Amino acid sequence: MARNLEKLASIDAQLRLLVPAKVSEDDKLVEYDALLLDRFLDILQDLHGEDLKETVQECYELSAEYEGKHDPKKLEELGNVLTSLDAGDSIVIAKAFSHMLNLANLAEEVQIAYRRRIKLKKGDFADENSATTESDIEETFKKLVNQLKKSPQEVFDALKNQTVDLVLTAHPTQSVRRSLLQKHSRIRNCLAQLYAKDITPDDKLELDEALQREIQAAFRTDEIRRTPPTPQDEMRGGMSYFHETIWKGVPKFLRRIDTALSNMGINERLPYNAPFIRFSSWMGGDRDGNPRVTPEVTRDVCLLARMMAANLYFSQIEDLMFELSMWRCSDELRVQADELHHRSLKKDAKHYIEFWKHIPPSEPYRVILGDVRDKLYNTRERSRQLLSSGISDFPEESTYTNVEQFLEPLELCYRSLCACGDRPIADGSLLDFLRQVSTFGLSLVRLDIRQESDRHTDVIDAITKHLGIGSYKDWSEEKRQEWLLSELNGKRPLFGPDLPKTEEIADVLDTFHVLAELPSDNFGAYIISMATAPSDVLAVELLQRECHVLEPLRVVPLFEKLADLEAAPAALARLFSIDWYRNRINGKQEVMIGYSDSGKDAGRFSAAWQLYKAQEDLIKVAKQYGVKLTMFHGRGGTVGRGGGPTHLAILSQPPETIHGSLRVTVQGEVIEQSFGEEHLCFRTLQRFTAATLEHGMNPPVSPKPEWRALMDEMAVVATEEYRSVVFQEPRFVEYFRLATPELEYGRMNIGSRPSKRKPSGGIESLRAIPWIFAWTQTRFHLPVWLGFGAAFKHVIQKDIRNLHMLQVMYKEWPFFRVTMDLVEMVFAKGDPGIAALYDKLLVSEDLWSFGQRLRTNYEETKQLLLQIAGHKDLLEGDPYLKQRLRLRDSYITTLNVCQAYTLKQIRDPNYNVKVRPHLSKEIMESSKPAAELVKLNPTSEYAPGLEDTLILTMKGVAAGLQNTG
Repeated sequence: MARNLEKLASIDAQLRLLVPAKVSEDDKLVEYDALLLDRFLDILQDLHGEDLKETVQECYELSAEYEGKHDPKKLEELGNVLTSLDAGDSIVIAKAFSHMLNLANLAEEVQIAYRRRIKLKKGDFADENSATTESDIEETFKKLVNQLKKSPQEVFDALKNQTVDLVLTAHPTQSVRRSLLQKHSRIRNCLAQLYAKDITPDDKLELDEALQREIQAAFRTDEIRRTPPTPQDEMRGGMSYFHETIWKGVPKFLRRIDTALSNMGINERLPYNAPFIRFSSWMGGDRDGNPRVTPEVTRDVCLLARMMAANLYFSQIEDLMFELSMWRCSDELRVQADELHHRSLKKDAKHYIEFWKHIPPSEPYRVILGDVRDKLYNTRERSRQLLSSGISDFPEESTYTNVEQFLEPLELCYRSLCACGDRPIADGSLLDFLRQVSTFGLSLVRLDIRQESDRHTDVIDAITKHLGIGSYKDWSEEKRQEWLLSELNGKRPLFGPDLPKTEEIADVLDTFHVLAELPSDNFGAYIISMATAPSDVLAVELLQRECHVLEPLRVVPLFEKLADLEAAPAALARLFSIDWYRNRINGKQEVMIGYSDSGKDAGRFSAAWQLYKAQEDLIKVAKQYGVKLTMFHGRGGTVGRGGGPTHLAILSQPPETIHGSLRVTVQGEVIEQSFGEEHLCFRTLQRFTAATLEHGMNPPVSPKPEWRALMDEMAVVATEEYRSVVFQEPRFVEYFRLATPELEYGRMNIGSRPSKRKPSGGIESLRAIPWIFAWTQTRFHLPVWLGFGAAFKHVIQKDIRNLHMLQVMYKEWPFFRVTMDLVEMVFAKGDPGIAALYDKLLVSEDLWSFGQRLRTNYEETKQLLLQIAGHKDLLEGDPYLKQRLRLRDSYITTLNVCQAYTLKQIRDPNYNVKVRPHLSKEIMESSKPAAELVKLNPTSEYAPGLEDTLILTMKGVAAGLQNTG
């Protein structure tokens, strides 16, 4: 250990040159990071020997030297070390650096939690850094009351009527396996406890052993998914967060709000049935371009979620029964308890737990809750049987079919306790339970259905052709609307079982039949991707009616590409002008705006500005027609797909566009970062709640007319620059696929959805996730910054006074500042020198000048960004983030170099064949421990070890940058 720490001291000395010498008195990140790395190096030596450990250290030192001077020769030296390894050792090196980055992330999370605790003890949330990234609920209350002169009652009233709906999407960007995430959680807990002030020597020794054990268990776990997950697997993975953190986290968070309200002078709790926090899901419902999401899958995930919800309630109900042992109750409850007691003595107790079969009438609450427990048991078992065999011997009337039935006896108990002077008891576990029922219902989450508009058009077209009235596809928008409305106002069935169906048409109709078959509380919204016109919405309304969906889902158009966003307000106005539709929606409409495809279509700058303007215009249209509009933000995990800190993202939205109602996607790796631990869950709920409240009660400033004009001018230039490169450069697609691991992305098996909407095609057919992923891996991040530089350069050269205006916009306009800060953060994660290495190894020489041109653009854009922000260096305003990024750069660089050379060997089997022979027989028969790793993937089409090495580097870079897509 001493040797390792001596070595680390040297490495840390180099790292300290790259970061501020001291960030704060309480900073422990370097200490945590060094401890985890030291333990790991000991394990690596025990498992693979001194030589391999020294190779890891040599790679790290070369990477650190490169990070210090950015000398390309150091990358070449590093490449020579890595290509001299045999296949098994190469896998170990990639696995080791990926593992070290995961450990660095864990150290960072523990340090953030530590800083958070220090601030809570000091009552200090006033530093500039936390003010821009945190949303403490009590501090938000104080700000609204003390600084903005809102009354406590006004704050309470706004809070009661506020709704935040967090929509968990499928896991196409979560690259870490669930088994590893659980081990990481235990490592995090051990590390946090090791630094507790009251720890004893014996506790410290035991925790240190546990830490070493968990680090080794994580390293010995195969990081690679050998088969793609099914949508059901994604659902189970997503639902595990409810079981582990969200289920108990919600009532705990709501209690904290009660405390904050009390401290503000409000002696009233947040009502348990306030629509405060809601959870929805796309797992098993998002069929847009995913052929694996079938009607059967949708049915399965709904039943699975229903079964899980009933099981979670069932596991708590008996604790509640033990707690509510008192005999005094209201007459209302006594009558019902007596009736239930007598009934239970007569009926068959086949499905009843014997211990509770004969509860004495002197315990009336237990009688009531015993009946609740039995119905929960029946509800769970009915869902389980339907899931496994499609039939159940539990009659539906013996179960809960809607949440009102479930709430009724619980509310009865609550009223009775309050009436008998036992409100403190009522406001204990029973209140928590009521809040859980109100939040999660019987379905745990509401499943959204998402489908492309063209698929509905195909179905309607088949119907009109079958009816002999022509081709719906050939009709004008006006004729489509006229026919759809005539059918919606009529009563005759449109088609019968004789309708000719392709497999695709049957899939769409069967999905609607599943909506009709299952309880309506399983479902949330029906989202139409690539929506462009009112007929897209009316077609879904008609298909719901024809398939006998008794409680139709609200229909939500999704506007994604730049042109669609520009046309969205007019499309919504046409929709609201239809009397039938206005009567249908009852004054409420939801619209989804897509950050991913708009960014891929026009670049981040133009997409961000168009999204901003579209929201303003959509709200104006809704107001004109007296409709309350909820914006559904389809944000990704990365900046290129609309990601970024929650607090900043919400507070930078246009005024009046949230207004106490927010719906937003929580995607991929962001789910783990948001809900992976109890304190993360609490922080996530707090951020969304506080920022939504603050935006509604203290709207951000609107841009001045001259700012708008400048943004409009820059957006035109940015779009032209972006599209001229991405869509108009003749050999861009060729360059992109050579310079990045885009073609190899699918081998990671990190999602059930194909990477393309269509099997063939170029950038336009590629999904936003692999598009962003590929550029993130090479640390070039082209989709994020391309267009910014040209826009800034154009307006500054046109009039130097525009530079001053941009600097004022940065200081005074939250939207512009957040947009710039996020791009600055991406530049801090970037490294054009690494991208140049990929070019040198993988791109044909005649395209090198194109890559160099892009890297020159990168540097120019970065300098312009710094000039406008008034910064000398990247992230100078956020030393904590700067430190965290610099500490992990050397790990990432090793993985980048390993990835680039591995791609070279994969794509050119003759490359370096003398230095690193790939003789399958020799490797498979080797007695070296590392050779065992090669045998995990014996059927790869590549030379032994290359595929696993590549995948491990992808996962490691994703962990280091904390982004996949």
